[in-house]
Amino acid sequence: VKEAGRDFTYFVVVLVGIGVTGGLFYVIFKELFSSSSPSKIYGDALEKCRSHPEVTGVFGESIKGYGEATRRGRRQFVSHIEYIKDGLKHMRLKFYIEGSESGKRGTVHVEVKENPEKGRFEVRYIFVDVDTYPRRTIVIEDNR
Repeated sequence: VKEAGRDFTYFVVVLVGIGVTGGLFYVIFKELFSSSSPSKIYGDALEKCRSHPEVTGVFGESIKGYGEATRRGRRQFVSHIEYIKDGLKHMRLKFYIEGSESGKRGTVHVEVKENPEKGRFEVRYIFVDVDTYPRRTIVIEDNR
């Protein structure tokens, strides 16, 4: 009886370990590879900024993107808000870009909306606010 109890305890510990590992893999996969994750939307929007001729004309060919600064000075967190409007999920993101042109900086605003037929987010708009002189707004995509 004592040995059977110990074997059962080991079995439960192994099952809990497998469950925790599976949960971690699910969260990592969803965050990195899902089309609805903020990091995926950020990556797609940054690529659209890099390939837009007006943006590259202002900022230069080499454009870096980054998020909000943390207390440690890291800028990896992309500010985002999720909300529901008319029964559909929406998400707004804000991140920053910097170009090879000296001192050129900008703020990128992105909004995506859930498409129920396709089951993924579609871009509603991407605006780039040029933060340095001369200030202006570049519209990359406007599908409102």
